[in-house]
Amino acid sequence: MPERLKEYLQKLAPEGIALAYSGGVDSTLLLAVLARMAKEKPFPFKALTMHTLLQDKEEIKAAADMAARFGVEQKIFSFDPFSLPEVQNNRLDRCYHCKRKIFSLFADYASDCGLRYLLDGTNADDLQVYRPGRKALAELGVISPLAAVGLKKADIRRLSADLNLPTAQKPAVPCLATRFDYNTLITAAMVKQVEAGENWLKQAFPAAGNLRLRVRGNLARIEADKECIPQMAARAEEIVRAIKALGFDFVTLDLEGFRSGSQDVHLTK
Repeated sequence: MPERLKEYLQKLAPEGIALAYSGGVDSTLLLAVLARMAKEKPFPFKALTMHTLLQDKEEIKAAADMAARFGVEQKIFSFDPFSLPEVQNNRLDRCYHCKRKIFSLFADYASDCGLRYLLDGTNADDLQVYRPGRKALAELGVISPLAAVGLKKADIRRLSADLNLPTAQKPAVPCLATRFDYNTLITAAMVKQVEAGENWLKQAFPAAGNLRLRVRGNLARIEADKECIPQMAARAEEIVRAIKALGFDFVTLDLEGFRSGSQDVHLTK
């Protein structure tokens, strides 16, 4: 068990912990460490998961399965993110408003359950990139243990592998709003279109790793890890048929490959 992280969490545990749990690499490491700590010395602990149309349904199921595997009580919430105009119009600060709503719900529930601390999976790398949601976390007093002890994504993957967690090499799965240009109206139908396209690509290329279906109007731009590009190019006609069947008029394969946050390319610090 990562001792530095465990020591940090041990200071919080006696007063109760609520973990914002998405099922991704970062929050799963926290879940595993906290679950093992609770077996050694029980303390109040729950995992809180949010399900909206901006999260892939398979990710919610995977998160529930992992919580059950570790015997952690989980509460799954839901809300309509498009009830927030800043989210539906995909404003630059969309993530702030969405996180503020989600973590307010989590914080109220944690308080009602007598859990003193609300934790999330922000890591040290996240502090160096555009993450407007961090402002909401700070305002609500959310604690980010991974960032606090200086753990970067590579460290988290290594520690996850040491603990035999199935998420050790899991690709990042950011919310589906990141597939659209900023300051454009997003609808539920558009989100489902992207989700269906990405799920088809994942099934067609199960070893592809990182995959994104970015949207601009009626054009679908596929980002994939560079080593997967030749495989996709060889099956171009098949991909075009499948993606056009979802309602797109144009399908492109981005030769630069996958880039995390590529929609942020025009943003300045």
